[in-house]
Amino acid sequence: MVGTSCASRMLATQLLESYEAGSSFFFASPKRTLLARGTFATVPHSGGTNALTRLPERVAAVLNEARDADHDIPVAVGAVPFDSSIPAQLVVPMTLQRAGPLEFGSDVPAQRPLAERYTVQPVPEPAAYLNGVSRALELMGSGPLRKVVLSRALQLSTATPIDLRQLLRNLARRNPSGYTFAVDLPPLKGSAPEAGRRTLIGASPELLVSRSGFQVVANPLAGTTPRSADPVEDQERAAALRVSPKDLHEHAVVIDSVAEALRPYCKNLVVPKEPSLVSTPTLWHLSTRISGELLDPSISSLTLAVAMHPTPAVCGYPAELAHEAIGSIEPFDRGFYTGTVGWCDANGDGQWAVTIRCAEAGENSLRLFAGAGIVAGSKPESELAETEAKFRTMLQAMGLGQGVEVQR
Repeated sequence: MVGTSCASRMLATQLLESYEAGSSFFFASPKRTLLARGTFATVPHSGGTNALTRLPERVAAVLNEARDADHDIPVAVGAVPFDSSIPAQLVVPMTLQRAGPLEFGSDVPAQRPLAERYTVQPVPEPAAYLNGVSRALELMGSGPLRKVVLSRALQLSTATPIDLRQLLRNLARRNPSGYTFAVDLPPLKGSAPEAGRRTLIGASPELLVSRSGFQVVANPLAGTTPRSADPVEDQERAAALRVSPKDLHEHAVVIDSVAEALRPYCKNLVVPKEPSLVSTPTLWHLSTRISGELLDPSISSLTLAVAMHPTPAVCGYPAELAHEAIGSIEPFDRGFYTGTVGWCDANGDGQWAVTIRCAEAGENSLRLFAGAGIVAGSKPESELAETEAKFRTMLQAMGLGQGVEVQR
Protein backbone atom coordinates (compact mmCIF):
# COMPACT_ATOMS: atom_id res chain seq x y z
CA MET A 1 0.00 0.00 0.00
CA VAL A 2 2.82 2.41 0.81
CA GLY A 3 4.37 1.79 -2.61
CA THR A 4 1.03 2.30 -4.37
CA SER A 5 0.42 5.55 -2.48
CA CYS A 6 3.89 6.83 -3.34
CA ALA A 7 3.39 5.92 -7.01
CA SER A 8 0.05 7.77 -7.05
CA ARG A 9 1.66 10.90 -5.60
CA MET A 10 4.44 10.73 -8.19
CA LEU A 11 1.87 10.34 -10.98
CA ALA A 12 -0.07 13.36 -9.68
CA THR A 13 3.08 15.46 -9.92
CA GLN A 14 3.75 14.12 -13.41
CA LEU A 15 0.24 15.11 -14.48
CA LEU A 16 0.85 18.65 -13.26
CA GLU A 17 4.15 18.82 -15.13
CA SER A 18 2.48 17.46 -18.28
CA TYR A 19 -0.12 20.23 -18.44
CA GLU A 20 0.01 22.25 -21.67
CA ALA A 21 -2.10 25.36 -22.15
CA GLY A 22 -4.30 25.13 -25.21
CA SER A 23 -4.63 21.35 -25.24
CA SER A 24 -5.29 20.25 -21.63
CA PHE A 25 -7.79 20.32 -18.80
CA PHE A 26 -6.30 20.13 -15.30
CA PHE A 27 -8.21 19.71 -12.04
CA ALA A 28 -6.66 18.89 -8.67
CA SER A 29 -8.77 18.43 -5.52
CA PRO A 30 -7.70 17.37 -2.03
CA LYS A 31 -8.39 13.74 -3.03
CA ARG A 32 -7.52 13.36 -6.74
CA THR A 33 -5.76 14.87 -9.72
CA LEU A 34 -7.06 14.81 -13.31
CA LEU A 35 -5.39 15.68 -16.59
CA ALA A 36 -7.45 15.49 -19.79
CA ARG A 37 -6.04 16.04 -23.26
CA GLY A 38 -7.59 16.72 -26.65
CA THR A 39 -11.24 16.91 -27.67
CA PHE A 40 -13.27 13.92 -28.83
CA ALA A 41 -16.61 15.77 -28.65
CA THR A 42 -17.89 19.16 -27.52
CA VAL A 43 -21.16 19.59 -25.62
CA PRO A 44 -23.32 21.87 -27.84
CA HIS A 45 -24.98 25.05 -26.60
CA SER A 46 -28.73 25.04 -27.04
CA GLY A 47 -29.36 28.70 -26.25
CA GLY A 48 -32.59 30.07 -24.81
CA THR A 49 -33.73 30.71 -21.26
CA ASN A 50 -33.51 27.04 -20.24
CA ALA A 51 -30.00 26.43 -21.58
CA LEU A 52 -28.53 25.86 -18.12
CA THR A 53 -31.25 23.51 -16.87
CA ARG A 54 -30.91 21.41 -20.03
CA LEU A 55 -27.14 21.21 -19.76
CA PRO A 56 -27.02 17.88 -17.80
CA GLU A 57 -29.28 16.31 -20.43
CA ARG A 58 -27.00 17.50 -23.25
CA VAL A 59 -23.91 16.21 -21.44
CA ALA A 60 -25.53 12.81 -20.93
CA ALA A 61 -26.43 12.65 -24.63
CA VAL A 62 -22.87 13.48 -25.73
CA LEU A 63 -21.44 10.89 -23.33
CA ASN A 64 -23.82 8.25 -24.69
CA GLU A 65 -22.83 9.12 -28.26
CA ALA A 66 -19.15 8.84 -27.32
CA ARG A 67 -19.77 5.43 -25.77
CA ASP A 68 -21.68 4.28 -28.88
CA ALA A 69 -18.66 5.36 -30.93
CA ASP A 70 -16.48 3.06 -28.78
CA HIS A 71 -14.74 5.98 -27.09
CA ASP A 72 -13.58 4.67 -23.74
CA ILE A 73 -13.37 8.03 -21.87
CA PRO A 74 -16.98 8.54 -20.68
CA VAL A 75 -16.27 11.82 -18.85
CA ALA A 76 -17.14 15.46 -19.58
CA VAL A 77 -14.74 18.11 -18.26
CA GLY A 78 -14.72 21.88 -18.32
CA ALA A 79 -16.45 24.97 -17.00
CA VAL A 80 -19.91 26.52 -16.75
CA PRO A 81 -20.18 30.35 -16.86
CA PHE A 82 -21.88 32.64 -14.37
CA ASP A 83 -24.52 33.76 -16.87
CA SER A 84 -26.46 31.00 -18.62
CA SER A 85 -26.64 33.05 -21.83
CA ILE A 86 -22.94 32.27 -22.38
CA PRO A 87 -22.18 28.76 -23.70
CA ALA A 88 -20.62 26.31 -21.27
CA GLN A 89 -17.19 24.97 -22.22
CA LEU A 90 -17.56 21.22 -21.69
CA VAL A 91 -15.84 18.53 -23.74
CA VAL A 92 -15.31 14.79 -23.80
CA PRO A 93 -11.50 14.51 -23.96
CA MET A 94 -9.45 12.18 -26.09
CA THR A 95 -7.49 10.95 -23.07
CA LEU A 96 -7.88 11.19 -19.32
CA GLN A 97 -5.38 10.37 -16.59
CA ARG A 98 -6.19 10.18 -12.88
CA ALA A 99 -4.01 10.12 -9.80
CA GLY A 100 -4.19 10.76 -6.09
CA PRO A 101 -3.79 14.22 -4.53
CA LEU A 102 -0.87 16.48 -5.23
CA GLU A 103 1.59 16.59 -2.35
CA PHE A 104 4.42 19.03 -1.83
CA GLY A 105 6.99 19.63 0.88
CA SER A 106 6.10 21.80 3.86
CA ASP A 107 8.22 24.71 2.63
CA VAL A 108 6.64 26.95 0.03
CA PRO A 109 9.46 28.55 -1.94
CA ALA A 110 9.31 32.22 -2.80
CA GLN A 111 8.04 32.65 -6.32
CA ARG A 112 9.81 34.93 -8.73
CA PRO A 113 7.53 37.13 -10.84
CA LEU A 114 6.34 35.37 -13.99
CA ALA A 115 7.21 38.52 -15.93
CA GLU A 116 9.61 41.38 -15.26
CA ARG A 117 7.06 44.15 -15.69
CA TYR A 118 3.28 44.37 -15.74
CA THR A 119 0.90 47.11 -16.79
CA VAL A 120 -2.04 46.93 -14.41
CA GLN A 121 -5.46 48.52 -14.72
CA PRO A 122 -8.27 48.03 -12.16
CA VAL A 123 -11.81 47.57 -13.50
CA PRO A 124 -13.55 49.47 -12.05
CA GLU A 125 -11.30 51.94 -10.24
CA PRO A 126 -11.45 51.55 -6.43
CA ALA A 127 -13.52 54.72 -6.01
CA ALA A 128 -16.09 53.43 -8.49
CA TYR A 129 -16.24 50.10 -6.64
CA LEU A 130 -16.95 51.93 -3.38
CA ASN A 131 -19.79 53.77 -5.11
CA GLY A 132 -21.12 50.44 -6.41
CA VAL A 133 -21.24 49.00 -2.90
CA SER A 134 -23.12 52.09 -1.72
CA ARG A 135 -25.62 51.64 -4.56
CA ALA A 136 -26.14 47.99 -3.55
CA LEU A 137 -26.76 49.02 0.05
CA GLU A 138 -29.34 51.55 -1.14
CA LEU A 139 -31.13 48.83 -3.11
CA MET A 140 -31.22 46.60 -0.03
CA GLY A 141 -32.56 49.44 2.07
CA SER A 142 -35.46 50.12 -0.30
CA GLY A 143 -36.53 46.61 -1.38
CA PRO A 144 -36.46 42.84 -0.80
CA LEU A 145 -32.83 42.36 -1.93
CA ARG A 146 -30.92 40.80 0.97
CA LYS A 147 -27.49 40.20 -0.53
CA VAL A 148 -25.56 40.99 -3.68
CA VAL A 149 -22.00 39.97 -4.57
CA LEU A 150 -20.07 42.70 -6.35
CA SER A 151 -16.81 41.92 -8.09
CA ARG A 152 -13.81 43.73 -9.52
CA ALA A 153 -11.08 42.84 -11.97
CA LEU A 154 -7.40 43.61 -12.42
CA GLN A 155 -6.23 43.66 -16.03
CA LEU A 156 -2.53 42.78 -16.22
CA SER A 157 -0.52 42.96 -19.43
CA THR A 158 3.11 42.08 -20.10
CA ALA A 159 5.45 42.15 -23.07
CA THR A 160 6.52 38.52 -22.58
CA PRO A 161 4.39 35.35 -22.73
CA ILE A 162 3.05 34.13 -19.36
CA ASP A 163 4.18 30.65 -18.29
CA LEU A 164 0.80 29.14 -17.36
CA ARG A 165 2.29 25.81 -16.29
CA GLN A 166 4.46 27.62 -13.75
CA LEU A 167 1.49 29.66 -12.59
CA LEU A 168 -0.55 26.46 -12.19
CA ARG A 169 2.32 24.85 -10.28
CA ASN A 170 2.56 27.87 -7.96
CA LEU A 171 -1.20 27.85 -7.33
CA ALA A 172 -1.25 24.13 -6.50
CA ARG A 173 1.72 24.42 -4.15
CA ARG A 174 0.30 27.40 -2.25
CA ASN A 175 -3.28 26.03 -2.01
CA PRO A 176 -3.04 22.28 -1.28
CA SER A 177 -6.48 22.06 0.35
CA GLY A 178 -8.26 23.80 -2.52
CA TYR A 179 -9.26 23.03 -6.10
CA THR A 180 -6.60 24.01 -8.64
CA PHE A 181 -7.77 24.17 -12.24
CA ALA A 182 -6.91 25.17 -15.78
CA VAL A 183 -9.54 25.07 -18.55
CA ASP A 184 -9.10 25.92 -22.22
CA LEU A 185 -11.65 28.52 -23.34
CA PRO A 186 -12.76 29.21 -26.91
CA PRO A 187 -11.26 32.20 -28.77
CA LEU A 188 -13.02 35.52 -28.44
CA LYS A 189 -15.41 36.36 -31.25
CA GLY A 190 -13.67 38.00 -34.18
CA SER A 191 -10.16 36.90 -33.20
CA ALA A 192 -7.90 34.36 -34.86
CA PRO A 193 -7.90 30.98 -33.05
CA GLU A 194 -4.27 31.27 -31.89
CA ALA A 195 -4.43 34.98 -31.04
CA GLY A 196 -7.69 34.55 -29.17
CA ARG A 197 -6.65 31.54 -27.09
CA ARG A 198 -7.72 31.87 -23.48
CA THR A 199 -7.28 29.82 -20.33
CA LEU A 200 -9.35 29.90 -17.15
CA ILE A 201 -6.87 29.29 -14.32
CA GLY A 202 -7.13 29.46 -10.54
CA ALA A 203 -7.25 27.80 -7.12
CA SER A 204 -10.72 27.83 -5.61
CA PRO A 205 -11.21 27.14 -1.89
CA GLU A 206 -14.89 26.29 -2.40
CA LEU A 207 -16.53 23.00 -3.38
CA LEU A 208 -19.89 23.59 -5.04
CA VAL A 209 -20.89 19.91 -5.00
CA SER A 210 -19.51 16.40 -5.41
CA ARG A 211 -21.29 13.11 -6.02
CA SER A 212 -19.84 9.66 -5.42
CA GLY A 213 -22.43 6.93 -5.76
CA PHE A 214 -25.34 8.01 -3.59
CA GLN A 215 -23.22 10.33 -1.45
CA VAL A 216 -23.49 14.10 -1.98
CA VAL A 217 -21.30 16.79 -0.41
CA ALA A 218 -21.45 20.57 -0.73
CA ASN A 219 -19.18 22.98 1.14
CA PRO A 220 -20.32 26.60 0.81
CA LEU A 221 -18.07 29.41 2.04
CA ALA A 222 -19.43 32.84 2.94
CA GLY A 223 -18.13 35.34 5.47
CA THR A 224 -14.50 36.28 5.02
CA THR A 225 -11.68 38.23 6.66
CA PRO A 226 -8.09 38.77 5.50
CA ARG A 227 -5.34 36.91 7.33
CA SER A 228 -2.49 38.65 9.14
CA ALA A 229 1.23 37.85 9.09
CA ASP A 230 1.23 38.36 12.86
CA PRO A 231 0.09 35.05 14.50
CA VAL A 232 -1.68 36.74 17.40
CA GLU A 233 -3.58 39.18 15.24
CA ASP A 234 -4.37 36.38 12.78
CA GLN A 235 -6.10 34.35 15.51
CA GLU A 236 -7.92 37.44 16.74
CA ARG A 237 -9.28 38.01 13.25
CA ALA A 238 -10.42 34.40 13.02
CA ALA A 239 -12.16 34.61 16.40
CA ALA A 240 -13.88 37.86 15.42
CA LEU A 241 -15.11 36.33 12.15
CA ARG A 242 -16.66 33.39 14.02
CA VAL A 243 -18.95 35.72 16.03
CA SER A 244 -19.45 38.55 13.51
CA PRO A 245 -23.22 39.20 13.16
CA LYS A 246 -22.76 40.56 9.63
CA ASP A 247 -20.72 37.57 8.44
CA LEU A 248 -22.90 34.99 10.20
CA HIS A 249 -25.95 36.52 8.52
CA GLU A 250 -24.23 36.43 5.13
CA HIS A 251 -23.27 32.79 5.73
CA ALA A 252 -26.77 31.79 6.83
CA VAL A 253 -28.29 33.22 3.62
CA VAL A 254 -25.99 31.01 1.56
CA ILE A 255 -26.48 27.85 3.62
CA ASP A 256 -30.27 28.14 3.57
CA SER A 257 -30.26 28.53 -0.22
CA VAL A 258 -27.88 25.61 -0.84
CA ALA A 259 -29.85 23.29 1.45
CA GLU A 260 -33.10 24.32 -0.24
CA ALA A 261 -31.62 23.52 -3.66
CA LEU A 262 -30.34 20.07 -2.60
CA ARG A 263 -33.30 18.79 -0.55
CA PRO A 264 -35.48 17.77 -3.52
CA TYR A 265 -32.70 15.42 -4.69
CA CYS A 266 -31.79 13.81 -1.35
CA LYS A 267 -33.31 11.29 1.06
CA ASN A 268 -31.69 13.11 3.92
CA LEU A 269 -29.51 16.15 4.29
CA VAL A 270 -27.17 16.92 7.18
CA VAL A 271 -26.70 20.65 7.74
CA PRO A 272 -24.55 21.62 10.77
CA LYS A 273 -26.13 24.24 12.99
CA GLU A 274 -23.01 26.40 13.16
CA PRO A 275 -20.25 27.10 10.63
CA SER A 276 -16.62 26.20 11.14
CA LEU A 277 -13.51 28.16 10.19
CA VAL A 278 -11.29 27.26 7.25
CA SER A 279 -8.26 29.16 5.99
CA THR A 280 -6.22 29.72 2.87
CA PRO A 281 -2.82 31.41 2.87
CA THR A 282 -4.58 34.78 2.48
CA LEU A 283 -8.06 34.50 4.04
CA TRP A 284 -10.24 33.08 6.79
CA HIS A 285 -13.69 31.80 5.73
CA LEU A 286 -16.84 30.64 7.47
CA SER A 287 -17.54 27.14 6.14
CA THR A 288 -20.38 24.62 6.39
CA ARG A 289 -20.03 21.07 5.06
CA ILE A 290 -23.44 19.79 3.93
CA SER A 291 -23.85 16.08 3.21
CA GLY A 292 -26.69 13.95 1.94
CA GLU A 293 -27.83 10.75 0.24
CA LEU A 294 -29.37 10.78 -3.24
CA LEU A 295 -32.94 9.73 -3.85
CA ASP A 296 -32.18 8.43 -7.34
CA PRO A 297 -28.92 7.25 -8.94
CA SER A 298 -29.89 8.97 -12.20
CA ILE A 299 -29.27 12.36 -10.57
CA SER A 300 -25.83 13.42 -11.75
CA SER A 301 -23.30 15.69 -10.11
CA LEU A 302 -23.91 18.20 -12.91
CA THR A 303 -27.66 18.12 -12.26
CA LEU A 304 -26.94 19.03 -8.64
CA ALA A 305 -24.45 21.73 -9.67
CA VAL A 306 -26.95 23.33 -12.05
CA ALA A 307 -29.68 23.25 -9.39
CA MET A 308 -27.41 25.16 -6.99
CA HIS A 309 -25.77 27.57 -9.43
CA PRO A 310 -25.31 30.42 -8.86
CA THR A 311 -25.38 30.26 -5.07
CA PRO A 312 -25.82 33.41 -2.96
CA ALA A 313 -22.09 33.13 -2.21
CA VAL A 314 -21.30 34.42 -5.72
CA CYS A 315 -24.55 36.09 -6.81
CA GLY A 316 -26.78 37.11 -3.92
CA TYR A 317 -30.33 36.63 -2.67
CA PRO A 318 -32.95 36.57 -4.03
CA ALA A 319 -31.00 35.38 -7.05
CA GLU A 320 -33.00 37.19 -9.74
CA LEU A 321 -32.82 40.55 -7.99
CA ALA A 322 -29.13 40.06 -7.20
CA HIS A 323 -28.41 39.19 -10.84
CA GLU A 324 -30.16 42.37 -11.96
CA ALA A 325 -28.15 44.45 -9.47
CA ILE A 326 -24.88 42.89 -10.67
CA GLY A 327 -25.78 43.68 -14.28
CA SER A 328 -26.51 47.31 -13.46
CA ILE A 329 -23.48 47.94 -11.21
CA GLU A 330 -20.56 45.82 -12.47
CA PRO A 331 -18.87 47.38 -15.54
CA PHE A 332 -17.74 44.09 -17.14
CA ASP A 333 -18.94 40.65 -18.17
CA ARG A 334 -17.92 38.02 -15.62
CA GLY A 335 -17.62 35.26 -18.20
CA PHE A 336 -16.64 32.07 -16.36
CA TYR A 337 -15.74 33.82 -13.11
CA THR A 338 -18.21 32.74 -10.37
CA GLY A 339 -19.32 29.85 -12.55
CA THR A 340 -18.30 26.29 -11.80
CA VAL A 341 -15.45 24.09 -13.01
CA GLY A 342 -15.03 20.32 -12.79
CA TRP A 343 -16.05 17.00 -14.28
CA CYS A 344 -18.92 14.51 -14.55
CA ASP A 345 -18.75 10.90 -15.73
CA ALA A 346 -21.36 8.71 -17.43
CA ASN A 347 -22.40 7.24 -14.06
CA GLY A 348 -23.18 10.72 -12.72
CA ASP A 349 -20.24 10.91 -10.33
CA GLY A 350 -18.23 14.09 -10.41
CA GLN A 351 -16.88 17.12 -8.63
CA TRP A 352 -17.56 20.82 -9.23
CA ALA A 353 -15.76 23.77 -7.62
CA VAL A 354 -16.92 27.38 -7.56
CA THR A 355 -14.83 29.36 -10.05
CA ILE A 356 -13.25 31.94 -7.77
CA ARG A 357 -9.64 33.02 -6.97
CA CYS A 358 -9.02 32.84 -10.67
CA ALA A 359 -7.98 34.66 -13.80
CA GLU A 360 -8.68 34.54 -17.50
CA ALA A 361 -5.30 34.30 -19.22
CA GLY A 362 -4.22 35.15 -22.72
CA GLU A 363 -0.78 34.89 -24.25
CA ASN A 364 0.45 38.14 -22.66
CA SER A 365 -2.36 39.11 -20.33
CA LEU A 366 -4.27 38.10 -17.23
CA ARG A 367 -7.60 39.37 -15.98
CA LEU A 368 -7.91 38.63 -12.26
CA PHE A 369 -11.28 38.59 -10.49
CA ALA A 370 -12.37 39.09 -6.88
CA GLY A 371 -15.71 39.83 -5.24
CA ALA A 372 -17.33 40.52 -1.89
CA GLY A 373 -20.78 39.78 -0.51
CA ILE A 374 -22.74 42.93 0.33
CA VAL A 375 -25.42 42.65 3.03
CA ALA A 376 -27.06 45.09 5.41
CA GLY A 377 -24.29 46.40 7.65
CA SER A 378 -21.56 46.12 5.01
CA LYS A 379 -19.06 48.98 4.83
CA PRO A 380 -17.76 49.91 1.37
CA GLU A 381 -14.14 50.29 2.54
CA SER A 382 -14.20 46.85 4.19
CA GLU A 383 -15.62 45.21 1.07
CA LEU A 384 -12.94 46.85 -1.07
CA ALA A 385 -10.29 45.55 1.34
CA GLU A 386 -11.79 42.05 1.07
CA THR A 387 -11.43 42.08 -2.71
CA GLU A 388 -7.82 43.22 -2.36
CA ALA A 389 -7.16 40.26 -0.06
CA LYS A 390 -8.81 37.85 -2.50
CA PHE A 391 -6.62 39.09 -5.36
CA ARG A 392 -3.59 37.90 -3.37
CA THR A 393 -4.20 34.24 -4.20
CA MET A 394 -3.39 34.93 -7.85
CA LEU A 395 -0.91 37.75 -7.26
CA GLN A 396 1.24 35.69 -4.90
CA ALA A 397 1.19 32.74 -7.30
CA MET A 398 2.46 35.19 -9.92
CA GLY A 399 5.33 36.11 -7.61
CA LEU A 400 3.97 39.57 -6.86
CA GLY A 401 3.79 39.30 -3.06
CA GLN A 402 1.13 41.19 -1.12
CA GLY A 403 0.13 43.46 -3.96
CA VAL A 404 1.04 45.08 -7.21
CA GLU A 405 1.67 48.65 -8.24
CA VAL A 406 -1.31 49.83 -10.23
CA GLN A 407 -0.97 52.10 -13.27
CA ARG A 408 -3.76 54.66 -13.27
